Amino acid sequence: MKDRILQIIQEELLTNAEFAEKIGISTSSLSHILTERNKPSLEVVMRIHKAYPSINLNWLLYGEGEMKVVEEGTTDGNSRLYSNENPENASGYPVRFDFRKENASSTPGNGMQNTVKEEIKYIEKPHPKIVEIRIFFDNGTYQVFRPEKS
Repeated sequence: MKDRILQIIQEELLTNAEFAEKIGISTSSLSHILTERNKPSLEVVMRIHKAYPSINLNWLLYGEGEMKVVEEGTTDGNSRLYSNENPENASGYPVRFDFRKENASSTPGNGMQNTVKEEIKYIEKPHPKIVEIRIFFDNGTYQVFRPEKS
């Protein structure tokens, strides 16, 4: 599956950091997948499919079929399809294992940013009051002290 993820990254002409950001995972998580330290979880697979709905899930999970789903009614259905004959470097682009943010492309994705307004609400809580103090002695006895009610 690592090779198929690399093939998606190469076809989209993204750095590893850009791809990780696009699917919503950390660059270290992607690095662990690409170096085969960890296997991709179902959540990662679903994030890839959500970000790239044209990716064939059978191809992504099992390497079966074509990379892209062919939509009915298109006249040029095979022009964007790739087989999985050489998953190492199907697009001809070099395999990159560079996760630094400074190598990310300078062109913005969609030009729109969502503004998040953060509001902090302070809730006054009454100060805790001492109800009881117990002192335990080494001979197994103890003594209880209760403050006088005022």
